[in-house]
Amino acid sequence: MSVRKNGGVSFWYADIGGVPDYRPALPGDREVDVCIVGAGFTGLWTAYYLKKADPGVDVAIVEKEFAGFGASGRNGGWLSGAFGWSREKYLATGTRAGVIAMEAALRGTVDEVIRVAEEEGIDADIRRTDEVSVACSPAQVTRIREEYEKALAWEVPKDRLSLIGADETRVRINVDQAMGALVTHGVARVQPAKLVQGLARAVERLGISIFEQTTVTAIGKGRVLTDRGTIRAGRIIRATEGFTAGIPGHERLWVPLNSAIVVTEPLSDDLWDQLGWSGCELLGDAAHVYCYAQRTREGRIAMGGRGVPYRFGSKTDSSGRTQDATVAMLRDVLHRLFPQTRGVRLDHAWCGVLGVPRDWCTTVGLDPRTGIGWAGGYVGLGVSTSNLAGRTLADLVLERKTEMTELPWVNRTVRRWEPEPLRWLGIHGMYSLYRMADAQEARTGGAQTSWYASLANRLTGH
Repeated sequence: MSVRKNGGVSFWYADIGGVPDYRPALPGDREVDVCIVGAGFTGLWTAYYLKKADPGVDVAIVEKEFAGFGASGRNGGWLSGAFGWSREKYLATGTRAGVIAMEAALRGTVDEVIRVAEEEGIDADIRRTDEVSVACSPAQVTRIREEYEKALAWEVPKDRLSLIGADETRVRINVDQAMGALVTHGVARVQPAKLVQGLARAVERLGISIFEQTTVTAIGKGRVLTDRGTIRAGRIIRATEGFTAGIPGHERLWVPLNSAIVVTEPLSDDLWDQLGWSGCELLGDAAHVYCYAQRTREGRIAMGGRGVPYRFGSKTDSSGRTQDATVAMLRDVLHRLFPQTRGVRLDHAWCGVLGVPRDWCTTVGLDPRTGIGWAGGYVGLGVSTSNLAGRTLADLVLERKTEMTELPWVNRTVRRWEPEPLRWLGIHGMYSLYRMADAQEARTGGAQTSWYASLANRLTGH
């Protein structure tokens, strides 16, 4: 089975009539208070909160393509407020109370994004719902139970999470071979292109200029060099996330990890009756090579996963086009979870990159010596995390000491990734081991996590 369209940035843009017209490029040299590099969620949220906090601050955003071209317009539409990194690693730069506060702040991003969307009149198909992480093997059941117990030990509120059995799981979403699920409450589904485009327009209404078709060639203290001119600014924010490796001098800072999504044709009412999923829950699984999915506004399934995880030399895709092997892999995942979808047409496939630091933990910060700030390395949790990052960066730029600026992800330093070919070998080796782990767990039916996965984590620091 082929896919009708591959690339074109993402289905989310096709859903709104295609990619937007370009805004004008930087017309030449310019001087501002704050220059933000990258017009995705991180850059736009930072600009939004800066201008709300201080209407007199002069902010300019420069973007190589168009606002929302990267992961902000290609993701799975999970507004989850999740904490998906190692809590223990953050203890090196904070306290247990600080990690708990960071996790609470992230949960609060769901309400905050929805508040801003309502206030700014952004219709992004937002629907409050639950996240259902399904276990389809005994080892996966063990992992979701361990995740649940660890979350409670870190003082995650009991009303945030619940464990359900096989019967209740299949009533909610009829996943084949489901043995149970971990349910996360208080999340939301979004149409990401609608959200990022609406946010860009809201930023412009505040008087902020977004210069598109403007390629940044260098970032240094007090200035951003582009192919259209130089911007001088006292504060500069690097908000390039998965595309950071494309900036000279940043090649090994964060790797651009690939993720891809396929979208089905609209499903019939009869088929939805078989699948359930009436609550439009966010759907994931507890496999090592995990998937993520949503039921869209018009009754499609959007199914995402890793596919080919990394391109040699930190290369990125061409306007979202993904490999045929990745499309086939995601089709197989869809059919494994929902055998009833065999014969359903795939209408669209695309891919994008997400930023991954060497310790797999997100960071935000600002160096007062250079005036350069940054945020990213979200490892796939950017829809919600970018909102907290934007609010935090606004406080850092305005030199405000707040609860957010004291959180343990602020101003963390992480060592760089290894040079090639070690980087490529390590990442591909890790995912090969994860696939072997999933296969072994399915084959043996054991309740413990495969040693292949444990080896992968030790080798890569995941």
